[in-house]
Amino acid sequence: MASLEYSTIPFSILILISFLVFLYIRQNKNSIFPTNWPVFGMLPAALVIGHQPHDYITRLLVHSGGTYMFKGPWLASMDMLWTTNPLDINHIMSKKFSNYLRGQKFRKIFDILGDGFSRTDGELWELQRKTIMSVLKLPGFQNLFQDTISNKVERELMPMLKHVSEKGVEIDLHEVFQRFAFDTSCTLFFDFDPQSMSLDFPHIPFEKAFSDIEEAIFHRYIMPSSLWKLQQLLRVGKEKKLKDAWRTVDQFIYNCLAQKQREFTNMNYELHEKDFKLSTALMRELKDHCGTCEDPNKFLRDVFFNLMIAGRDSTGIIVSWFFYLLAKHPIVEDKIREEVKTKLEMKIDGKWKDFNTSELHKLVYLHGALCETLRLFPSIPFQNKTPLQPDILPSGSQVDPNTTIILCYYSMGRMKSIWGEDCMEFKPERWISAEGRLKHEPSYKFPAFNVGPRACLGKDMSFSQMKMVALTIICHYHVELVEGHHVFPYGSVLLKMKNGMKVKLTKHAE
Repeated sequence: MASLEYSTIPFSILILISFLVFLYIRQNKNSIFPTNWPVFGMLPAALVIGHQPHDYITRLLVHSGGTYMFKGPWLASMDMLWTTNPLDINHIMSKKFSNYLRGQKFRKIFDILGDGFSRTDGELWELQRKTIMSVLKLPGFQNLFQDTISNKVERELMPMLKHVSEKGVEIDLHEVFQRFAFDTSCTLFFDFDPQSMSLDFPHIPFEKAFSDIEEAIFHRYIMPSSLWKLQQLLRVGKEKKLKDAWRTVDQFIYNCLAQKQREFTNMNYELHEKDFKLSTALMRELKDHCGTCEDPNKFLRDVFFNLMIAGRDSTGIIVSWFFYLLAKHPIVEDKIREEVKTKLEMKIDGKWKDFNTSELHKLVYLHGALCETLRLFPSIPFQNKTPLQPDILPSGSQVDPNTTIILCYYSMGRMKSIWGEDCMEFKPERWISAEGRLKHEPSYKFPAFNVGPRACLGKDMSFSQMKMVALTIICHYHVELVEGHHVFPYGSVLLKMKNGMKVKLTKHAE
């Protein structure tokens, strides 16, 4: 009987929160600022905007001068300082880097990442960063990367696009790019191509698991920890999906690692450029390390899973938003095609040539268009930090170890105070000087690839992959959005498209 009474407490709380959500909707129709309720704080507002939060937070930050303190429920440790101030970003991510860590809350929310570089601080993070950096710089990896992308484009992407164009059917281009990035990441990191880009879009549990993980993690951000931990205990809702996805991820990665371990054990592996494999190179460099769990196999699982997330999601998301903006601004597409014709040899024996990564730096306007996409639609829309010691940010905000600081990267690209009155316009020219060279913007103003010591190691690799995919499509097809299909950001820790991006492809005249 006592257990029954205890189980009704969370249900009663949910009923009360639902009532407050109803009141919030009625009372805040014409107000941008959320109500700070007694006991429950601004949680009802968070639940209302949870399906599409990024634009709401942007409007809130615009009206509040770039920073805002979100008050969570009493004793729930959900108070969050949202900021878009570039000086705050520089202070937190660079100048006072050692005082701002991932924090205990972040580690609990992202527990599935284990000891991977995305979740750790200190020596363990530094070890992985140095190791990955050294391996990515090897000539063997550079060749492997270009061959992997070129082969995937030639053997799967182009035949798929040709089929869609000739049949005149609709296709979800966001899904295509996500699967393209998934396949190339698996090939690079595990020497295994799951071939998820087949025309029928086969169901691949490991690929689907990523989406379930991202949804559950975002759910943890907007819900009190007591509620999502209750879901975890009862194995219901998003937490059940996360648990199932976690099992799928582990099964796939451990199976791949077991195969790679056998290869690594049975050969005297050297880092030869000709036969280079990223998996065995990383195993060699990390073979004497085991992370906090004292299990070297678990540590490798964490490292490779973090790499998979970074490789799959960033590129697929950015290219999707790039073609969405291009479809809205056909004049930009025309300028890119003209630049390619002018600066690259476009035909060999009547066929479009493959693009070598060494040539891509010539395409300044294309690079500017990608930067402009990243400014408006960064694949990681926010970052969170927690101070070790109390501090005062350049914006004047006081923070302490109980404060979660949310660095709002998505909102930064939409702030007139940072990018000017035309900040909502898609203008690749923004990134090009009068002399026709690329303009450099400091990372704390343009944090698409993170800031300071945690800046993304794969930035150049991401740009190369995006350019190769973009050129393949732009030089062959015009992308047209399907009328009536609405594209908008999904409420997630990654800036994915809620309903995908349905398009039709029209082949350019040769």
